[in-house]
Amino acid sequence: MLTKELLKQVKQIEIRTRGIVNDVFSGEYHSVFKGRGMEFSEVREYNFGDDIRNIDWNVTARFGHPFIKIFEEERELTVILLVDMSGSLHFGTAEKTKQQVAAELSAILAFSALKNNDKVGLILFTDRIEKFVPPRKGKSHSLRIIREVLSFEPEGKTTNIKQALEYFNHTIKKKAIVFLISDYIDSGYEKILRIVGRKHDLIGIVLRDPREKSLPDSGLIKFKDAETGEVRYLDTGDKRVRKAVEEEERYWLEYRKQLFISSRLDSIDIGTSGSYTKPLVDFFKLREKRW
Repeated sequence: MLTKELLKQVKQIEIRTRGIVNDVFSGEYHSVFKGRGMEFSEVREYNFGDDIRNIDWNVTARFGHPFIKIFEEERELTVILLVDMSGSLHFGTAEKTKQQVAAELSAILAFSALKNNDKVGLILFTDRIEKFVPPRKGKSHSLRIIREVLSFEPEGKTTNIKQALEYFNHTIKKKAIVFLISDYIDSGYEKILRIVGRKHDLIGIVLRDPREKSLPDSGLIKFKDAETGEVRYLDTGDKRVRKAVEEEERYWLEYRKQLFISSRLDSIDIGTSGSYTKPLVDFFKLREKRW
């Protein structure tokens, strides 16, 4: 049963993100992701100058003179949102939690696909596959995706990106545009990331919170791991402790960055504070220049 509060949140996200899609990403989504493939359209008789590599030998043999295959740009695309729903996504010390940001990003991408008449699907995951929503078109389908990301209550708590990518790779056979939305607090997914990236257009969206980069000087603080439940006490008044936390975070940020670069994949860093519009716009502009 959908609560009034949930419907209100979905409506607010729809209004806010639709404005961004219409005002900021108008045309950019289309230009960045157009022309991803060619599909067979028809056959016609061979004309002088036609590419002989496109000759349809079966039809040619049947009629006794050459026919060629005609291809056209494959316009309908499939977009898959692969969204992390593990315990760490509930973390947020700024305006929003990572899960709320994930819901708004999913809305932007879903409405961009809707505007371009593309299909959108959703895979929610933790340490297991929580839910699969097959790719479809339409406004009501896009709104369903927002509701799922915003309100779904997962069974798992920890993160298994490797399993999520393997499930996606076995489930989605046609080449797709894949947005992997996660805070990437996990390891062991490097090989499957490259495998999926070679077959599909995979883009990583990395969710971060300001407090993961640096700790305040607030004395002894109790921390509880949202995924494992482990409790630790840190003396944030100690400069060495704060520096160690900052260095570890820098290490993992650099590791993820180099992983995507070496895998020839794009990634976007999105924070829970400030606007996510600029990182998205920068990404689209960079991709547009490349194509």
